[in-house]
Amino acid sequence: MDRSSLEHKIKTLKICVIIPTYNNERTLKRVIDGLLEITKDLIVINNSATDATFRILKTYTEITQIFLTKNKGKGNALRIGFKKAEALGYDFAVTLKPDRQYYLKYIAVFVNQLEFETNKNLLLIGSTNRDQKTVSGRVSFTDKLSIFLYKLQTGIQLKNTQSGFRLYPLKELNKIKFFTTKSEFEIETIVKAAWRGISVKNVPVRVSIAHQEKATHFKSIKGFLRISLLNTWFILIAFLYIKPRDLIREFRKKGIRRFIKEEILGNNESPLKSSQAMALGVFIGLTPLWGFHTILVLSLAVLFKLNKAISFAFTNVSFPPFIPFTVYAGIMIGNYVLGEPTDYSFADFEENFEFVKSLKTYVVGSFILASVMSVMVGIVAYLLLFLYAKKKHD
Repeated sequence: MDRSSLEHKIKTLKICVIIPTYNNERTLKRVIDGLLEITKDLIVINNSATDATFRILKTYTEITQIFLTKNKGKGNALRIGFKKAEALGYDFAVTLKPDRQYYLKYIAVFVNQLEFETNKNLLLIGSTNRDQKTVSGRVSFTDKLSIFLYKLQTGIQLKNTQSGFRLYPLKELNKIKFFTTKSEFEIETIVKAAWRGISVKNVPVRVSIAHQEKATHFKSIKGFLRISLLNTWFILIAFLYIKPRDLIREFRKKGIRRFIKEEILGNNESPLKSSQAMALGVFIGLTPLWGFHTILVLSLAVLFKLNKAISFAFTNVSFPPFIPFTVYAGIMIGNYVLGEPTDYSFADFEENFEFVKSLKTYVVGSFILASVMSVMVGIVAYLLLFLYAKKKHD
């Protein structure tokens, strides 16, 4: 793509380039000059640089500049830049570091991908194809760990999550409430963007070893702790709220008939796998581990490679209308097994829960009930699915 065509597309798609800079006097001028050859829609954020950055930027009167009196972190600079860009009428922003040389020719990759996609609610991340022989073990490990954690948090498989060379959808992004201000902001953006329904994808960016972007998330012990706490928090939110929310939305959207047809009868899994997923859901749903059912069933479904939607759906055996019955059954079984007297009826149980004098009997009974019911459901489901699959292939 020639420069005039690229410049026209950048204008048409309302794209700007945001450059947060801090003490990059050696490379800043070269990067800005290169970008000005294809676009004048630049926003440079001087993050309280102490070198010659201010003097360099004084010569560029044609670009938008933001000077921050206090360096609160890269994330803070980007957040300010995103809001400024939207206020100026831009729909998308490409972010890059001012100490890299390979960005200029690859801005066209982002522009072409954005133009190609019918869904413009899109966040693109430049994926550098690192040569594993020349990348340090530490960098390779952090890359792989970041990719694994992102998939765990969002279900999206990416090849690169750490690159700061990105294209952001400004309007949707600025609707999200962020709370980080430092380098971990780049993690927060892609996780929350995915949770909000923004499509997050990689675009290929080839770089030579001399220009490869290095992992910058793990600069210090403080930084490592911030990243660790953030990822832990996101995993908890993902399993306790996001994944159940998505499954419930999917279930409501499809309805019971369509859910059974697509997730149970229409999936490509074997009858054994599907029945195991049902059995797992029933077992977890009947245990007394209230408040942990969702995170337990989803974690175990992932661990045993079972259908998460099916497992989650079958935990609803303990849905509110059924709770009195399942708790009462657990207590009765527990009393019988432990030889405890039963001096109350189900009518007493419906009126109040104070008669549950022994937690031990309920816990024991509920686990026995969960085990028996999960085995029964698993066997019946397997037989029905096996017969259905056999009839389907005949």
